[in-house]
Amino acid sequence: MSDASELPERKEEEEVSPEPEEQSDDSSEEEEAAGDTEMDFLRNLFSSTLGLGSADKVLDDLTLDGVARYINSGKCKNIICMVGAGISTSAGIPDFRSPGTGLYANLQKYNLPYPEAIFQIDYFKKHPEPFFALAKELYPGQFKPTICHYFMKMLKDKGILKRCYTQNIDTLERVAGLEGEDLIEAHGTFYTSHCVSFCCRKEYNLDWMKEKIFSDDIPKCDKCSSLVKPDIVFFGENLPVRFFTSMKMDFPRCDLLIVMGTSLQVQPFASLVSRVSKSCPRLLINMERAGQADPLLGLLGFGGGMDFDSDKAYRDVAQISTCDDGCLALADLLGWKAELEELVKQEHTRIDSQDKKERSCEKKEAAAKASSASVAPEPKEEE
Repeated sequence: MSDASELPERKEEEEVSPEPEEQSDDSSEEEEAAGDTEMDFLRNLFSSTLGLGSADKVLDDLTLDGVARYINSGKCKNIICMVGAGISTSAGIPDFRSPGTGLYANLQKYNLPYPEAIFQIDYFKKHPEPFFALAKELYPGQFKPTICHYFMKMLKDKGILKRCYTQNIDTLERVAGLEGEDLIEAHGTFYTSHCVSFCCRKEYNLDWMKEKIFSDDIPKCDKCSSLVKPDIVFFGENLPVRFFTSMKMDFPRCDLLIVMGTSLQVQPFASLVSRVSKSCPRLLINMERAGQADPLLGLLGFGGGMDFDSDKAYRDVAQISTCDDGCLALADLLGWKAELEELVKQEHTRIDSQDKKERSCEKKEAAAKASSASVAPEPKEEE
């Protein structure tokens, strides 16, 4: 993980062991879904270890050109994109761990016991101020989607995007035109918020939360006065139920997996690469190689990781570049480059125009308030 649009790494046990008081009505459904996915994983693992199932070579060449030819062949109709922090860095969102410039290196002003505390649910309930101060700096709406985001929108428009699974919380996929059904926001989203009280759980929209944050108010529930938190997954909280239920249906049907901008180190998200069929091609677009099998597990016969270089490699392709450059290169090979560049230009112009109108309206409202406040009431005439 490298970007503030993506929450910091969470341990798997933290994701499946919520605090007792936070158990929801969906907990049994979530546990059942998680249990089912674990069984699916074991079945796939034993199948791979025992050499069961087919492993047909679909790509004629393990290069970006080979992937492009496969997409253009018309045989590729259910693409799944798995994306992480790296797809948003060119939007200007700071990363977490870069020395001196990363998010964690600049949290001293919040007097945290340790940097990750800002995303700890226990700490948040007692000290919400640091999180909301940070949220004001990074709030959705201040950044524009990248070339990579719009490449996924093109996949949708061409009818070949099955789903986008994202670790990011910046909502830029939505801004680019991916809608609720197109997205699995594995680590949650700022798009909605809920009261943290188990007995209340009232929902609030993005505009309500934005008004509170930019007014420097700690968001409190209108109904019960408890804290209201954006629906992003903190340490100590479960991933959304929809993550577990959707992956069971989506990944067996996937005929091309495109992984972009993620180190594939955060579980259970990283394990999704092993849930496609053994024949499904997998393309990684990233600044470094990721998702490769652990050598020790490989010796024990446990496969599933990505294999770019060995003599047995037959489906995995690594495009080592920025996500934007990789998407442009693939779009060029597909004959879509001019269309993608025009889409990015039009959408950025539209967003800039919309932002300009909103700022103008806000200035007029502020001026009107200031004017009404400065007008003193006329004195009453003495009788």
